[in-house]
Amino acid sequence: MSSGSGLMRGRCLLILLLAVAVAPVAAEHSISDWFNLSTVSEASWQLHADPENENLLVISPKIVMGSGEQRNILVLFPKASSAYDTAMNTLLGVFFDNQVQAEFTLFNFRNDSNRGLAALDHAESSSCDLVFSMGSQSTRFVYENYSGGQLPVVSVCSKDPVLQGQVRDYEGGSGGNIAYTSLDAPVELQLTYLLRLKKNLSQIAIVYAQDNVSAVETQVKPMVAVAEKRGIQISHVVVEDQSRAGQELSDKMPQAVQKIRQIDPQQQQSVFWITGSTSVFQEIETIDRLAGKIPVLSVVPDIVRADDASAVLSIGVSFENNALKAGLYALEILENNVKPGELEVGLVSPPDIAINFKKAREIGLTVPFSFFESASTLYDYEGQVVRYKGERIYGE
Repeated sequence: MSSGSGLMRGRCLLILLLAVAVAPVAAEHSISDWFNLSTVSEASWQLHADPENENLLVISPKIVMGSGEQRNILVLFPKASSAYDTAMNTLLGVFFDNQVQAEFTLFNFRNDSNRGLAALDHAESSSCDLVFSMGSQSTRFVYENYSGGQLPVVSVCSKDPVLQGQVRDYEGGSGGNIAYTSLDAPVELQLTYLLRLKKNLSQIAIVYAQDNVSAVETQVKPMVAVAEKRGIQISHVVVEDQSRAGQELSDKMPQAVQKIRQIDPQQQQSVFWITGSTSVFQEIETIDRLAGKIPVLSVVPDIVRADDASAVLSIGVSFENNALKAGLYALEILENNVKPGELEVGLVSPPDIAINFKKAREIGLTVPFSFFESASTLYDYEGQVVRYKGERIYGE
């Protein structure tokens, strides 16, 4: 964008893309290194790429949806992330299920303020109707640079806006052009669940990336404060260079395990707690392998999986459910003329719980029955999914 190639022309670049005869890009043949259209989305949506701008993609519907006017939406990405893929594909599902005709212009501003500002300026002068700020970095950028702007904004896949100082409280709304959602469950509630799981919990080793400001502010610091009030000791497993997360965790996890064993030789009163730092939770295989018999828990339900690269349990908010909330907020604004600043912070409650019973058996962890009842996603003792996103797969 800084090179001067067009960010958005006409109807959020679709006309430009068709003019240069860019063919839709199939999901399995995507030329983008920062977004993947899911197979489910591909049934109803098509992906267009700009050959002159690798940071820009357009998603348009394959069929005419509903009878209302077409909506044109800008989605600001700060980087590539599997979490953002999940969120974006969920948003597409919301619009399809509600038969709202829309075209989405996805722009990866690579966390560059100049690129982001130019994108928003161009969005205002084009026919775009709404902006999604994808991820905490994008939402922070919009909060700092576009509060009071002309276009409505909805945050998605972004951490707690109250703890980050972006909005005063959860009930009052922003009073401006931004509607916030939260990817975090209240930390007090998370700790309550942890104490049900481990009544004599004495240590929590928090795993996070130090450069992930949103994770530090909304997940690490609050957990430290709440846990220490309960007399629970906190240790930190910190990734200093996110590009080397795998290697750093390979070096630091054994040190963390050794430290835990000094206080808890039987490893019965301790847990690892993975935050929502993408560079960290993508290394779940390394973390889980090196944790041994110490339970690996997470705020990210999506990393409890069927295979061996899985946390044993998660208490948090799934990317999918957060994006569902954001998508419904967008429809309220676009279809019902609700002002974004009047919408309270979009929270997912109760939290999403995911459990891998195969992992639990391997490490000798007893999971309370109340967790089983509340869980939205369950994997049985063979690692087979029996409940997924609240849907029963086969007889439990």
